[in-house]
Amino acid sequence: MTEHAGKTVFITGGTSGINLGIAKGFAREGANVAVIGRDPDRAANAEAEIKAECTDDGDAMGFSCDVRDYDAVEGALARVAEAYGSIDVLVAGAAGNFYAPLLGMSPNAFRTVVDIDLFGTFNAFRASYPYLTKPGASLIAISAGQADRASAMQAHACAAKAGVNQLTKVCAVEWGPAGVRANIISPGGIADTVGVQFLSKDPTKFDEAINRIPGKRLGTVDEIADAAKFLSSDAARYINGQVIYVDGGLYAGDASTDCLNPPPREK
Repeated sequence: MTEHAGKTVFITGGTSGINLGIAKGFAREGANVAVIGRDPDRAANAEAEIKAECTDDGDAMGFSCDVRDYDAVEGALARVAEAYGSIDVLVAGAAGNFYAPLLGMSPNAFRTVVDIDLFGTFNAFRASYPYLTKPGASLIAISAGQADRASAMQAHACAAKAGVNQLTKVCAVEWGPAGVRANIISPGGIADTVGVQFLSKDPTKFDEAINRIPGKRLGTVDEIADAAKFLSSDAARYINGQVIYVDGGLYAGDASTDCLNPPPREK
């Protein structure tokens, strides 16, 4: 039996991509996993996929729910707590994104991404508090490199993810005395995700992007799930308010120069 067996995990945006991978990772450890997403069909499919991964009497639930609707998020959390008991791990992963320059972005388009990413994280964290295991609960926000590095065509995501990081750190400060930890995972390029699929349409740019990563490869969804399981484990019990970069070293620096084979020094 694993450390997460019997625990309750709630994941926003957990019906696809990285967040669905995180859900399956916890399910394999025997946790009860609940996911929410806007599309009812995806929610139903995700529930079935997660149940297929469940071990040690774990279970799964999928809900159609918009993270921008506080009452809807609160209702989903209440149903999960009623079914499984208090919530041990909450992963706020719902996000929206698209490429557009500032002058090509309407106020509504900017607001939509901020509402999903930042307000969605606030809604999940704030509404979950009455149901969290105290002490012992672990909150995890899924952020992105745009929180730290300004990126052209990404004004909305940069603003939203920077807000997510600071919001999560405030949770760590305010809720730490109650025994609730809050941390951030910032993934790099992860294989088989929408962003990587978009980048891979241009082989030259794709190769350049891989070459900038010190690890010289994309990450996997399972590696993000492993980070989430670690942060919510006893091994991380003194880690609070931190950003964990799971990006092969990209945040540390650009490795596009061939540092292993430098040119000869001039005499």
